[in-house]
Amino acid sequence: MTGLCLGYAITVLSRLPWWTFFFFAAVWVGIGIKLRWGRPLNARYRKVWPWSLGPLSLWGVYIYLADSFGNVDLGAVFFHLQAGMADHGGAGKMLTAVLYTSSMLGVLVSVTWLSRHDQRWRLMERFLALGLLASNPLLFGLGQRSAAVVADDADWLDYRYVAPPSSDQKDAPNLLVLYLESIERTYSDTQFGDAYNDLQRLGERGIVFEGVRQMENTGWTMAGMIASQCGVPLMPAGLLHDSQFEPLESVVPGIDCLGDILAAQGYRLSYLGGASTEFAGKGLFYSGHEFQSVQGKDDLIRQLDDPEYVNDWGLFDDSLYEMTIDEIRRLDEADDGPWGVVTLSITGHAPNGFPAQSCIERQGPFDGQDILYSVECSAWLARNLINRLESEGLLDNTLVAIMSDHLTMRVSVWDQLTMLDRQNTFMLLGDHLSPRRVERDATMLDVFPTILESLNFTLEDHRAGLGASLLGDQETLVERHGLDTLNEHLREETALQHRLWEGLAPQRRETDSKTPQEQVIETPADRTEEVDIMR
Repeated sequence: MTGLCLGYAITVLSRLPWWTFFFFAAVWVGIGIKLRWGRPLNARYRKVWPWSLGPLSLWGVYIYLADSFGNVDLGAVFFHLQAGMADHGGAGKMLTAVLYTSSMLGVLVSVTWLSRHDQRWRLMERFLALGLLASNPLLFGLGQRSAAVVADDADWLDYRYVAPPSSDQKDAPNLLVLYLESIERTYSDTQFGDAYNDLQRLGERGIVFEGVRQMENTGWTMAGMIASQCGVPLMPAGLLHDSQFEPLESVVPGIDCLGDILAAQGYRLSYLGGASTEFAGKGLFYSGHEFQSVQGKDDLIRQLDDPEYVNDWGLFDDSLYEMTIDEIRRLDEADDGPWGVVTLSITGHAPNGFPAQSCIERQGPFDGQDILYSVECSAWLARNLINRLESEGLLDNTLVAIMSDHLTMRVSVWDQLTMLDRQNTFMLLGDHLSPRRVERDATMLDVFPTILESLNFTLEDHRAGLGASLLGDQETLVERHGLDTLNEHLREETALQHRLWEGLAPQRRETDSKTPQEQVIETPADRTEEVDIMR
């Protein structure tokens, strides 16, 4: 059992093929036989509890997260614990969790037996415990955050935050936002065939943004939405220093996001998603930021002709998009000012996706594994939705934003994806936009001001939140500082966290709101340039 789990852990953390774990297991067993583990010549039994049981359990948690998601984001773990994980993906996820738990119990029992029957193990496993603790990335991340929260407030990011506009628009086009679950632009690479082709063809009709990368704390659905609608990374409310390990009552209440800004201009706002709005605080976020209609699985499933036509997460996207068309028709016919509709697809969800029946009829049988099949399905469904809305005249005077919510997690082509320069999908369509490609180093933070400017808002220095409009001439934070620098400062930041959760997290010191903090700079030249773009 221990050998099999060790081999599996090595293959998960490396890029080795899955079958190589049998090799590592065989090597482990061979060493154990050679050294007579558990039955030494001078065996002395002692009833002890190994020191390494706790560290091994923590590594088991990390391996499970790495296998499920590819990259383990500590912020995502904390946020989901707070925001809720109800309706999190059905029986498949539960079965996987049970299998991992059973395997880890087997490892713990094996190590305990070896430690009690072999004095060599009793001596060795204490050092093993220290090594496991020191090397666990989860504990390393916790250590970083602990160091940040006990130090003085770090405000490198908060200093650069620019409040979004409150002024009226020159004109008020409608807005349709399509979040395509995990459909990153990297799939446009030729080695993935035609999977991304329908999105390529949509892009020919609008502005395609290349170079939109993923910074930390934006790499899961709710974080990607907040980054692109609020211009900030999602920093969980409770990380060691407060008492927020309880269900949230609101999500990032301290800042104005896209919904707040549009609602103030008279927009009628709707969110539709096939998954539950109870999962990860989606319902709290949209209802708390001025969306009048927030509908998820529980609301939409009642509208299905066949209530059994659902997947482990919720509705298939062909059903969701039919309801999206109905919602846009309703809003358009009311003729009561501009409308905004946000949808979240599910087809591309890792690890295999949930292709709709209409895609199976078009593409042929789905083998249940090939994520490229699901990527092609998601792209086709999005293009078909846009074409249908255009044919009915429902996209007149409408800005359409199509984007991935985040880079995909572990899928069948994971090894190929991770060898490439990975980018998020982001494109804008609209009658007032000239088709072109914009190549800039950016993150999802920059999507927020780009959408606002495309909606005819006037932004000071083309900035909002931590982002810079990709249609303007101001440098993005990535262009100016680099992605590694942003991530490094994010790990140390506390002031921005307080801003996001104002009213929930402990209040900042009195001096924080009265005395401007000295800007973090590296050189005198940096100070001069910052004055121009960050005032």
